[in-house]
Amino acid sequence: MLERLMGPNDLRLDRADRDAAIVLLTATSLLVLFFYWGRPGGYVASGTAARVRDLTAGSGIDFVGSGAYMWWGISSLWWRLAVPFGIAWWFLGMRPRDLGLRFRGIGRHWPVYGAMFAVMIPVLVWASSFDSFLRFYPFYSRAGAGGVAFWIYEVGYALQFVGVESFFRGFMTFGLAPRFGLLAVPMMTVPYTMIHFAKPMPEAVAAIVAGLVLGFMALRTRSFVPGIAVHVGVAIVMDLLVLARLGQLGNVV
Repeated sequence: MLERLMGPNDLRLDRADRDAAIVLLTATSLLVLFFYWGRPGGYVASGTAARVRDLTAGSGIDFVGSGAYMWWGISSLWWRLAVPFGIAWWFLGMRPRDLGLRFRGIGRHWPVYGAMFAVMIPVLVWASSFDSFLRFYPFYSRAGAGGVAFWIYEVGYALQFVGVESFFRGFMTFGLAPRFGLLAVPMMTVPYTMIHFAKPMPEAVAAIVAGLVLGFMALRTRSFVPGIAVHVGVAIVMDLLVLARLGQLGNVV
């Protein structure tokens, strides 16, 4: 029936079509795997939390709670960077730098990214005044107590964004661009926005803008690396602003 609708020649995949299909199917599969095993809940489901509890009993540091976010960060590096980049290298012949993991030449673009970050500061100050954000951030419920556990959480949180940018602005955007050109950016923005659905609605809406801007900038500069810095900076500033509004900032700085 498809041949009657489209014609037999329309069903043939050329190299660009095949590569795009590999990127899309890989991305879909990894999103599922990460959702069930890569997030903080996977830390408990895998039995890792119980082992950490036994090893750190009596330390006085919440390695169990904060460790869930380190698990999140390391899992993000695995499922969102190492695995998709390995698949791209093996099946598509694309090296990490072809996917935007490059540092050379990005220095001249830092002022643009710096301006983007500066624009976000007043937005974050405003957003941190809403109850929905005050209840949601920081993710780690004991962050306000500060100490080593807080910084374990923040490091894991930051690593998670390395994976986010690598996956969406790197693997998906650069992986789809040879077939779809600039259209790869809005295509990537769809699943990127969807991973924000559990967050406050204003952040989910902002994810559309962030996905489009960071995706375009990644293609324009041939690198997603500066986007990591912006994303990590925005996330940490939001945590600190919420802690400040809750009167707990003095415990962590």
